[in-house]
Amino acid sequence: MKMFSLMVVWLLSAQALGAVSPQQAARLGNDLTPMGAVKAGNAAGTIPAWKGGISQPLNGYEPGDFHADPYNKDKIKVIVNANNWQKYKKYLTPGQIALLKKYPSYSMNVYPSRRSAAYPQTVYDAVKNNATSAQLLKYGTGVSDTIMSSPFPIPQTGAEVLWNHTLRYRGLRWEYTSSSVYSSSTGDQSVISREFKYFWAYSQPDVTLDDIDNKIFYLKRKTIAPASMAGSLTLVHETLDQVRSPRKAWVYSKGQRRVRRTPNLAYNSVDSTTNGIRTIDQVDMFNGAPNLYNWKLLGKAEKFVPYNAYKLHQKGLKVKDIAGQHYINPKLVRYELHRVWVVEANLRVGMSHIFHKRRFYFDEDSWQIISLEEYNEEDELIRHSEAHVINYYDIPMVFPTLEVSYDLEKGRYFAEGLNNERGPINTDVDFKRREFTSSGLRREAR
Repeated sequence: MKMFSLMVVWLLSAQALGAVSPQQAARLGNDLTPMGAVKAGNAAGTIPAWKGGISQPLNGYEPGDFHADPYNKDKIKVIVNANNWQKYKKYLTPGQIALLKKYPSYSMNVYPSRRSAAYPQTVYDAVKNNATSAQLLKYGTGVSDTIMSSPFPIPQTGAEVLWNHTLRYRGLRWEYTSSSVYSSSTGDQSVISREFKYFWAYSQPDVTLDDIDNKIFYLKRKTIAPASMAGSLTLVHETLDQVRSPRKAWVYSKGQRRVRRTPNLAYNSVDSTTNGIRTIDQVDMFNGAPNLYNWKLLGKAEKFVPYNAYKLHQKGLKVKDIAGQHYINPKLVRYELHRVWVVEANLRVGMSHIFHKRRFYFDEDSWQIISLEEYNEEDELIRHSEAHVINYYDIPMVFPTLEVSYDLEKGRYFAEGLNNERGPINTDVDFKRREFTSSGLRREAR
């Protein structure tokens, strides 16, 4: 009977994993930031305390502007390169070291650390409520009793940290036009330009999980260049529990001249617009169902990570200014020392994926995956990706202005988010959820 009672207690505690006590949640906004990061700086003084981030637009900012660099007077502290990287090894990820070794001309400019992350008060309130209510579903395939933003600000498992990224706050509605570029091993490049529209269902105010029908967001994407691909359309309904209710996606191409459902827009299906460099679940650093992997929380570390990438975000840059032959322009890239949560995902027995191990680095201030490495079956590092984030301080929120994935095997890369010639994300839009339907896609195709 005693053993049975202990088993019942264990099962109940396992089911309750996720939510923390009100006493623990009270740390949010005190010794922890409202998002769950350590508010204090590090002992060495190289990472400052968080003091609210950039919570208001800079003076002179007008809606529709590119976001000016609040740290444009900062000087480079360290340049890490192929000759001195060993000196800074403890602050580098294996992916960064691999790039430094592979390309002797590659370097990393490290600037003073600036904890710029900030979010609206409604998001902070939601995160605090989530802390005492959110629950992981069985096998970590989804989350219950959560809304608007990251569900586990005081995480206890790797799966909880992942869901903090997947459900992080990204505003309400967006539209923007940007380009992506992929580079071959010989340095040849191809550029694709698209229009994007997002409706962030999960983040809408005053809604519940029942209201959003298991949806995180709706996406409509239209290709506008090159001419051979122009007019192609994609519609995505991104579901929260993708094991119970898989992602829904429809595509329209000029060649077929019809809208059709696509069942393979998930996991390690190849993203056809990246020349095979990126899989579907690498979009946004990671997306979709987490059920193929066991997620292990390795703890926190201090790493040089891309941050406050306003130089990459500035107006007027051309694709050629950013996209080099083998890597993006190091002079435009800003690295800073930040604390990150480190999570390792190992492929479960019986599951199939080209990446057998993945290691993720999550920014403690925003839950954004900011760097990652991916390994093959022989435990060889074959991919390295980075998210170059800024604070979109008109909202405010932290989000990448550019994502880059490096194929370390074939010496090529893919970069997405080059909107410098077209304009930043426009959040002053009022489209409705009903516009993101398959019938609406058919009308737009006609």
